[in-house]
Amino acid sequence: MGTKNIYERFIWFDDRVRQKKFPNTTTLAGEFEISVKTAQRDIEFMRDRLNCPLLYDKIRKGYYYEDETFSLPLMYLSSAELSSLIVARKLLQDISGSCIADEITSAVDKITSIIKKHTASPDKIDECLSFHLIEYSPAPEETFRTVLEACLKIRSLSFKYSSPAREEKTERTVDPYHLFNYMGTWHLVAYCHMRKDLRDFKVNRVSDVNILNETFAVSNNFSFREYFQSSFGLYKGKSARQVTIRFTPEKAKWIKDQIWHKDQKEKVLEDGSLELSFPVADFSEIAREILKHGSGVEVIKPEILRRIIKSEAKKIANIY
Repeated sequence: MGTKNIYERFIWFDDRVRQKKFPNTTTLAGEFEISVKTAQRDIEFMRDRLNCPLLYDKIRKGYYYEDETFSLPLMYLSSAELSSLIVARKLLQDISGSCIADEITSAVDKITSIIKKHTASPDKIDECLSFHLIEYSPAPEETFRTVLEACLKIRSLSFKYSSPAREEKTERTVDPYHLFNYMGTWHLVAYCHMRKDLRDFKVNRVSDVNILNETFAVSNNFSFREYFQSSFGLYKGKSARQVTIRFTPEKAKWIKDQIWHKDQKEKVLEDGSLELSFPVADFSEIAREILKHGSGVEVIKPEILRRIIKSEAKKIANIY
């Protein structure tokens, strides 16, 4: 008898218990045409291995749950599914920050209970992998909740937005399209009523946020998948420009397996140098990435980006 049929028996028995039908070995055996001994083993497995809070009622001659909030756990996982679940659990722990802290803890606890049934050393789960993020900005819990709720309910938002560049707060009304986490920081892609266009808002810079009664329809021209794939990094725009950068042979050894953009083009030169080409909508983020590699990289095109890097390099040289 396959595990699928066993799982079906568990689901059926769990459902009957929840309906307060007080199922027993006889009813389980009759429903699936199995022996009473096999049915008894199934019930014992549910109680002892799956931690189902089953108790036997002698008067009704059947089983009930001592804890009615209990939910039957996911039981059969492939190695790939288990690996994915472990990664998802750790990712939830490490990137959630202070956002929805209590709910994350509850979700992680439930995922952990499932994983423990499939690992030889449950206490070693947290020692297997982790995610380490730097330079990220955690969002206030209440702000995050409100923004997420507006996205889910397709309701407009009003808030005050702080701009470090202008050192001021502006009143915004937006239609929230998509909430995403980039390098540990939460961002909201929304249609801004003031700018009459899509804008990217850092959630940690949002304050005095309120969900409005007005609903909205997401523009037919917007696809979050196409939005993120349109150009390098966080900054997006309608007019991306092709950038080509060349890494020295030594630096290329460390760069050759990196993906900077899904549509990047690679070219290995005779001396071992590596050229990467990909679309960029805004030069500020790619400039920071280029400067991180110091003399190990050169901007080939466009000329305007070469000038930006050259100017910044001169400023750095003047400091030292």
